[in-house]
Amino acid sequence: MRRRRVPEMEQRIHLVPINAIEAAFLDRLALCLEERFLARVELERALSVPRSAMNSTRGQLFLSTLFGKVQRAHPESDGVLLAITDYDLYKTAHRFIFGDADEVQNVAAVSLHRLRSEFYGEPPDANQLFQRTLKESVHELGHAFGLKHCYNVRCAMYYSNSIFETDNKLPHFCEACDRRISRARNERSPRDG
Repeated sequence: MRRRRVPEMEQRIHLVPINAIEAAFLDRLALCLEERFLARVELERALSVPRSAMNSTRGQLFLSTLFGKVQRAHPESDGVLLAITDYDLYKTAHRFIFGDADEVQNVAAVSLHRLRSEFYGEPPDANQLFQRTLKESVHELGHAFGLKHCYNVRCAMYYSNSIFETDNKLPHFCEACDRRISRARNERSPRDG
C-alpha cells in the first residue's frame, strides 16, 4: 500500500476523540502538538465507539479495530489521524499499549486508560495525565511521521514499557530525533524545479 504524502507546509494532524474526552484537555493538547510539529492540528467531532467493540474476555479494545473505525470515519483525511481514547488498548503479542501508530496508514492512537494516576491506585492528577498524554502523543506522531524508537531515555521517542518510563521522558524529541524528523518531513515534501 502506498503512503499518502502531505507537503510539510500543509501537514495536518486530525485529533479524533473517541467518545467523550474533555474539550479543554483536547484544545490544550492540540496547541502543544501544533507547536511541536509545526503543523495545523484540527479537532474532529467525537467518534462513537461502543463498549461492545471491546474484547469481552480481555476488557480491552484491539488496536486494529480502533484504527479501522477511525479510518472509515475519515476516509479522505489529508493528514495524520490521532485518536485519543479512554479505552484500554492492546495489540497482538502485547498485554497493553499506551498507544501506537501506522506510518503507512497515517493513523495513530493514544489510550488515556493507563496514563491516569487512578489506574495505579493514586489520586487523580489532571496535569500528570496531560503531560503523559502529550508525551505519548508526540511519540506516536513521531512514528506516524517516520521516526523509530530512540535509545535516549529522555527523548519522546524512547519506548515506554511502563508508566515510569513515560514519566521519565520529555514531551519533545532529542536533538538526533529532531534532525531525523526534519529530514523525514523534507523527504515527504514535493520538490519544486
